[in-house]
Amino acid sequence: MIITIKDKAAHTTAAIDSFGAQLISLKDADGKEYIWQRDPEIWPRCSPLLFPAVGNCRDGRTRFDGEWYEMEKHGFCKESDFLADGQKEDAATFRLAANAQTRASYPYGFILSLTYRLENGVLLMDYCVENTDSRKICYCIGSHPGFICPLAEGEDFSDYQLEFEKEEDTCAMPYDLQALQFDAGKKGLALERTRVLPLSYELFREDAVYFDKLRSRKVALLHKKTRRGVEVSHPGFETVAFWTPYGKNASLLCIEPWNGCAIRSDEDDDFIHRHHVQVLDPGEKKNYHMEIRIL
Repeated sequence: MIITIKDKAAHTTAAIDSFGAQLISLKDADGKEYIWQRDPEIWPRCSPLLFPAVGNCRDGRTRFDGEWYEMEKHGFCKESDFLADGQKEDAATFRLAANAQTRASYPYGFILSLTYRLENGVLLMDYCVENTDSRKICYCIGSHPGFICPLAEGEDFSDYQLEFEKEEDTCAMPYDLQALQFDAGKKGLALERTRVLPLSYELFREDAVYFDKLRSRKVALLHKKTRRGVEVSHPGFETVAFWTPYGKNASLLCIEPWNGCAIRSDEDDDFIHRHHVQVLDPGEKKNYHMEIRIL
């Protein structure tokens, strides 16, 4: 089911597919689209919700409470139909509860909800995870919105850059395409006392560019001259990655706030030991917030 929400004051609209609770459209007052439109030849998704895993597990499996479970990349939400709950003109909530399908790869009881709301032209996204189990649960969670880049005909991908909220002095953690893991012992792309990362397709030769030690909780994707683009605020998420499919020259860049990441070289296969893992006691809830602003 596709649900559209509207901000009358700002004339902004967003559309969400209940299958995956996936954002599939965000348009400004002029009807300009900012979200990547699904293309099976390049990337068949728009904005998957990552839960209970972010990225891949080693050999496609992991351990919960000493038991092995098969776990697909980014978890099962992208293949789950969420219940649309409490829709308003400017907001809609999507909910997924533990079921036989989820328990096949994730043994815990939970309720996961994602609320989209438009306010003053800004798309607010509020995630909530509730532990409905009788034991502690652990999970990772992340967002994966894909943005159209470049936005206009005649522009190039390299005409755009990422601009961080704060000056950064850190390195990305490189992804090892042979071992299929982030290599915690090596340093990748460096940000050296700068707020700006110019874009090129070559940055993504080794898959996602992942920063786990950024000071910023806000990043903008902007055309260098026109300053058009989007800004993503992610106060509820500790790390962020950027991705476009290498070799496709796609008009696409994903900005991915994460709590967690693909398996790292310094991690074993017990899920509870993963970096940035989230833990909830029975009956406990935790909320995560992010925003997308059209610039």
